[in-house]
Amino acid sequence: MNKLGMNLFVWTMSMDEDLSETLSFLKKSGFDFVEAPINDVTLEKWERIGAQLQELELGVQTCTICGPAHSLISPDEAIRRAGIDYLKKAVDCSRAVGSSILMGPLYAGFKAFTGKPATANEWKWSVEGMREVAEHAQTQGVTLAIEYLNRFEVYLLTCADDLVRYVEAVNHPNCRAAFDTFHANMEEKNIADALRQCAPYLAHVQISENDRSTPGKGHINFDEVFEALQDIGYEGPIAIEAFGPNPPELAAATHIFRPMFDSPEQLATDGLAYIKLRMSELVNERIS
Repeated sequence: MNKLGMNLFVWTMSMDEDLSETLSFLKKSGFDFVEAPINDVTLEKWERIGAQLQELELGVQTCTICGPAHSLISPDEAIRRAGIDYLKKAVDCSRAVGSSILMGPLYAGFKAFTGKPATANEWKWSVEGMREVAEHAQTQGVTLAIEYLNRFEVYLLTCADDLVRYVEAVNHPNCRAAFDTFHANMEEKNIADALRQCAPYLAHVQISENDRSTPGKGHINFDEVFEALQDIGYEGPIAIEAFGPNPPELAAATHIFRPMFDSPEQLATDGLAYIKLRMSELVNERIS
């Protein structure tokens, strides 16, 4: 059985708020884990949150992004080194909170564009930097799950083909692939085929609707997505990722300016019920 989780972006960007009620709600609602965003690499903070999650018996995975000041593809060697150092600290925080997976577009600066395609040097810098981070991650028992994004957010990795080539270039057992249906819906000819392409390296899946709202309420064909996951024998974690008008700084970054669900809690429970139903129906269809 796949572990099912909920990304916390509809509640927080920083995990600095008191999320006790939210975490308890998600546990009681039937989630196996939460996906916690890291943008503050204070180790003590993540140890404290880890203890809270352990008390709730709620699993955790982590995600992060690298801003322009931490980009592994910057022409400035000092910025690239800062990116490597930041990612190593994010790995340490992942271990401190109890996460064995750190996922996200770790390979480049988020929304840091040159107006040109990626160069051979940018690819080389990112691959070499990620390999160093993966070496550190291995010592901490953390797997890096690399997520490609759409062309309006990054330009180094924007499709499954890019992602597979990148993971193979890094060539490290602790560097694997993550798959987000929102970005795939924008960039792939066929989402299910893209999932199958990533299968040998797939470590994490995010279920995200085309409008970033409740899974099953938009136009993504999730029947094909779950069928592909079953076909490839994927047994890893699956998380819902959505965005709303709060927190405001995250809404601005993701261009979410209108409410698309009643509440984060409604989105979480409806999304979880939908995923469980579709996966159960698929299993029953194949048995019959």
